[in-house]
Amino acid sequence: MSDNFPLEQVARTIGCDSVEFLESIQTLWSGYGQIARVRLHGGKHRDGETVIVKHVRPPSAPDHKYGWANDLSHQRKLKSYEIERTFYSKFAARCRPSCPVPETIASWTNKNAKDDLLSLWIAMEDMDASGFSIRRSAVNESQLDACLQWLANFHATFLVDTKVHSTPACEGLWQTGTYWHLETRPDELNAMPAGPLKQAAAAIDTRLSQARFQTIVHGDAKLANFCFSANDQVAAVDFQYVGGGCGMKDIAYFVSSCFSDRECEKRERELLDRYFAHLKNAVADSSISRSSFSFADMETEWRSLYAFAWADFYRFLAGWSPGHWKMHGYSEQMTGRALAEIPADDQ
Repeated sequence: MSDNFPLEQVARTIGCDSVEFLESIQTLWSGYGQIARVRLHGGKHRDGETVIVKHVRPPSAPDHKYGWANDLSHQRKLKSYEIERTFYSKFAARCRPSCPVPETIASWTNKNAKDDLLSLWIAMEDMDASGFSIRRSAVNESQLDACLQWLANFHATFLVDTKVHSTPACEGLWQTGTYWHLETRPDELNAMPAGPLKQAAAAIDTRLSQARFQTIVHGDAKLANFCFSANDQVAAVDFQYVGGGCGMKDIAYFVSSCFSDRECEKRERELLDRYFAHLKNAVADSSISRSSFSFADMETEWRSLYAFAWADFYRFLAGWSPGHWKMHGYSEQMTGRALAEIPADDQ
């Protein structure tokens, strides 16, 4: 796939003599480009280093696994890549070293006369070369704990009490993070069957978005987006849907990517206890601990919103891909728990 890869432009922008195409790592969702590994040659910096280049080039006829290839979906994807570029360039530095993410080396766009995105590039640190070369489809206890700690550190980095401060500074990111956010998914909501969950969708979203304690969430914190080292340290990638929100959204989604419904139910309290223990330590090490911040109040609120985070994602799946494997008994149980707290007038 190197034939269409602009090696000379990459070299010129990064500031090296030449770029060698090594491999295509993956094609982006719905054929919107590719992620490749290249090697830099010459120049004052990074000679011989490998770099990851994310090349976004929308297809002329977008396709979608579940049939959602319309203009709204297209525009959402384009915005998501611009937001990812903003995160890497303006927010990522705050994450290191407690919650590693790739360092941005360069990013740029080409636009047509109508100022529509034709293509976007993000050249970033190769996490494999930085020691995070392992990808996992399942985790042991050490690896699980490392992911929960990464999420806790990430949430602590951007955490605010909205009664004391404004909401998290999300300029350039999604105002509300996660790829399933209700406002960005009207088609999927319309496709849902009528019933209490569809009726309560806005109330569930409001309960999460108006939580007193807010942070910036990864927005797609599945296991596949974590990179592991040989000693079970982790870094995270893929920040297309990063934005403001309650940290429980990331935790519920991450847990759903690791465990079956029976394991989710069996380990619910334990997993939340582990996450909040890490979050408490992370908050103690941050500047927020020197304000009037109450960790106890935050933990109480967020634990109460865990079921709402599950219900919010379940709502999306019910419209986007009915029968999805994550629409299991535990998801239904958590959704029922959230619905039980919604006033009857909102159902």
